[in-house]
Amino acid sequence: MDPIRTAIDSLPLSTARLRLRSVERSDTSFFFDLYSNEDVMRYWSTVPMTDRFQAEEWVENAIRYHERGQAIAFVVTKTQDGSPIGYCSLHSWHFESRRAELGYALAREHWGAGYMHEALSAVVELAFEQLGLHRLEADVEPANAASVRALERLGFVREGHLRERWIVGGAITDSWIYGLLEDEWRSRKS
Repeated sequence: MDPIRTAIDSLPLSTARLRLRSVERSDTSFFFDLYSNEDVMRYWSTVPMTDRFQAEEWVENAIRYHERGQAIAFVVTKTQDGSPIGYCSLHSWHFESRRAELGYALAREHWGAGYMHEALSAVVELAFEQLGLHRLEADVEPANAASVRALERLGFVREGHLRERWIVGGAITDSWIYGLLEDEWRSRKS
């Protein structure tokens, strides 16, 4: 059986404080609030959303990619009340190389509480344990210190600096590329 389909079918994931589930159409308002927030989007590779239609389209794409097994999109919710607080994804798959990219965003009011580390830990474990991936990658703007800390805390290593990679809203920014190998993760875990 396809490991991506198996992983998708095994959702949701659970941690001590969080539940990571599939994206649903009813999440549109949450994603509009998340992706229209200038603080959240400050280091993103697109400008903040300005119209609810953009969120509707984003949700439809996430559901379609999820259904086709092209990406695994997670809504991060609090276990205690089910409220959505963030997003994680495994996308940009290269199946032959057993590689995917990690994406994530957290609502501004939940920054600094350790939620993203908890969510990303569950996604990384899923990637290596259940999906059989060999490598995870992440693309971070160098000025995004919180994201850099989150990745490094998980064991990701900065492997490259891509100069002037993104032009977002007229601003030119660089990218740091981070990578985590399966055996590095396993050795940290034991």
